[in-house]
Amino acid sequence: MSAAVASPPQARALPPEMAPALLEVEDLHAYYGKSHILQGVSFRVGAGEIVSILGRNGVGRSTTLKAIMGDVPPRGTIRFKGQPIAGLRPHVVARRGLGYVPEERAIFPKLTVRQNLALGEKPGTGARWSYEEIFRLFPRLEERIDTPGGVLSGGEQQMLTICRTLMGNPDLIMIDEPTEGLSPQMVARVGDLIGEIAARGVAVLLVEQKLTIALKLSQRLYVMGHGRVVFEGTPAGLMANEAVRREWLEV
Repeated sequence: MSAAVASPPQARALPPEMAPALLEVEDLHAYYGKSHILQGVSFRVGAGEIVSILGRNGVGRSTTLKAIMGDVPPRGTIRFKGQPIAGLRPHVVARRGLGYVPEERAIFPKLTVRQNLALGEKPGTGARWSYEEIFRLFPRLEERIDTPGGVLSGGEQQMLTICRTLMGNPDLIMIDEPTEGLSPQMVARVGDLIGEIAARGVAVLLVEQKLTIALKLSQRLYVMGHGRVVFEGTPAGLMANEAVRREWLEV
């Protein structure tokens, strides 16, 4: 579960009780057919925070992001920037400033890097992220700007997906399993990028399997088990709670 991650530049968040709530989820339920996947999930993400959701595969972490985004019908309360968004269609949620990087990356393989990035732009959203900034953070994308996305390595495709989402200038970006299947070197680069995103004032909700990365990057953590939140706290608090780690995280 370990991977070396360089310490990213981070803007330290305010304490949770002081940081204004950007995303609030209360008593969230979701179903796949008759299967009750999310069973009353509640959490919050403050402005400028990196918050991670941890847990074993199949506990509902990815479903939580999909329910927030509108890809899975939610039951419960979801507020983004103080406004209810539960049940809105995904493109409406995205236009309100919530970015989503799915686990499967979902690039357009026949389109070039340039074209993939262009699809992420949203008119009238400001210029927090430009092509120049994206290429400064990840020069390899500029080197391959006219290369079809399907030719890129898995790590390059992951970076392209994150950067394409950033082109829409989100206030919060949800990233699902960004380091899955990547080399240790690429894992470190993804970690650096996530830290840079937060340093620019964009909140991050991260679903991550690698405990080392979540502990390094996050201000707060939630652990899920059986469709519910079973732990909420800081990285230090989780490391001090061996019982939670053993029961809900260790394989």
